Amino acid sequence: MEIVFALYDDMTALDLVGPYQVLAMLPDARVSLAATTPGRKRTDSGMAIEAEVALRDLTAPDIVVVPGTGRPQSPLADASLLEWLRAVHGGTTWTASVCTGSLVLGAAGLLEGRRATSHWLALEALRGFGAEPVGDRVVFDGRIVTAAGVSSGIDMALALVGRIAGAETAQVIQLVIEYDPQPPFDAGAPGKATPQVVARATQVLQAAL
Repeated sequence: MEIVFALYDDMTALDLVGPYQVLAMLPDARVSLAATTPGRKRTDSGMAIEAEVALRDLTAPDIVVVPGTGRPQSPLADASLLEWLRAVHGGTTWTASVCTGSLVLGAAGLLEGRRATSHWLALEALRGFGAEPVGDRVVFDGRIVTAAGVSSGIDMALALVGRIAGAETAQVIQLVIEYDPQPPFDAGAPGKATPQVVARATQVLQAAL
């Protein structure tokens, strides 16, 4: 099974690393880190991640995952990335995104008339691509699966494993990576956080744009 993560500068590291760790444990998984132009990519927090291959050289992936970013202008303006997504989506088993990666799928024309999710601050932007925004953590619509903000990429990947290899395999991987969230604060969604926390988080995110 060929799995391709589409990389670009300013992507969010956890959007990539979380689902990569899960999907790489699928039986017979062959995972590639690819980009329009191969080479070192800097995440929006400064981490360097190497794109080993050009997207144009990967023409028939089974699964595509597009990570998100706090600065979506970059991938949304990458015509080669959008063209590649349109070209390969017809043959994928699953086309997936994490966080604002769903905006990239939308810009490629893949979300028209579909239900999708994204980071809470970007959720309404999906309407501009003809999608129906859904506030769930993971949303399946046909062969497209979208995850909400950052950490939800792990949930998305485990849900995908469940559909591909069965619930038991997904549970084995969950146990292997000891994914048993017990956050010290219950503020991981706007509806749970105080108005002050939501306001400060919004300021932090908007300052990064």
